Amino acid sequence: MFTVVNYIILTAIAIACLYPFYFVLIASVSDPDAFMRHGGLLLKPLGDLTFAGYQMVFKNRLVMSGFANTFFILFVGLVFNLILTVLGAYVLSIRELMLRRFLTILVIVTMYFSGGLIPTYLNVKELGMLNSVWSLILPGAIGTSNLIIMRSAFMAVPESLSEAARIDGASHIQILGKIMLPLVKATLAVMVLYYAVSHWNSWFSASIYLRTPSKYPLQLVLRNILVESQMGDMMQDIGAARAPQVQQLLKYALIVVSSLPIICIYPFLQKFFQKGVMLGAVKG
Repeated sequence: MFTVVNYIILTAIAIACLYPFYFVLIASVSDPDAFMRHGGLLLKPLGDLTFAGYQMVFKNRLVMSGFANTFFILFVGLVFNLILTVLGAYVLSIRELMLRRFLTILVIVTMYFSGGLIPTYLNVKELGMLNSVWSLILPGAIGTSNLIIMRSAFMAVPESLSEAARIDGASHIQILGKIMLPLVKATLAVMVLYYAVSHWNSWFSASIYLRTPSKYPLQLVLRNILVESQMGDMMQDIGAARAPQVQQLLKYALIVVSSLPIICIYPFLQKFFQKGVMLGAVKG
C-alpha cells in the first residue's frame, strides 16, 4: 500500500511539473483564434496546426543574432569557466600549499561580499569591455561555489595517487590532466551544466553593459519582446484585429525556442549530476 501511494503521489507531482511544458508546446502550434476562446486545461492542439509563431521567430533578425551571440558566449565562456575553475580548485586542493587555508578563506569571502553593481560597472568600463560580449564572459569567469565544489572533488581523490606520480617525476600539469580530471569527470560534468545554464539564462548583465541590439544575447532579446512587448517587425504583416491572438502564439513559440536547446543538453549530463554534487559536498 505504501508503494502504491508513493507511485500515485510522485506521478501527480511529475504531471504537475511537466504539464506547463506540454501546455506551452501545444499552445505554440494551436490556432490563435481558437486558443484565445479556450479556457481550462489544454490537452491537444486547438484547430489546425500552425507554425506561424515559429516562422515569425526565425525570420526575426534580433532573435537569430541573439542565438548566435548566446552560443558564442556559451561556448567561449565555458572554456574560460572550466579552465580557470579547474586550475584554481587544483591549486587550493594541494595540501602542502603555503597559506592554502588563508587563500581559501579569501575565495569564500567573495561569496558573501562583493564590490557592488556600480564599482563592477566602472571596472568593466575602465577595462574597455563596455558594449562588448567579453563583458558577459570575463567578469564572471569563476563561480566561487563551483570552485569550492571542484576543490572538494579534487581533495576527495586519494593523496597517495598524486604522491606516487610526483615520485615518478610527474609535474602538476601531468597530475591534473592524467590523474585528477579523469577521476572527477562527474563533478566536471556538473560544472559544465551549472555554467551552461548560467550563461544561457543570463540577461541582466547584458542589459547593463550592452548598448547595441545586435550584440544582445537571446534572453535579453526575449525579455524585450515578452516583458516590454517590443514585437517590432515581427508583427508587421499581421492585421491589427488579429494582433493580440498572434502575439500570444508568438510568445509561446519564443519560450519553446529559447528553452529547447538547454533542455536537450540536460539528459546527457543528468547521470553525472547527483554523483558529482555529492562528491563535491561530502568533503569541505
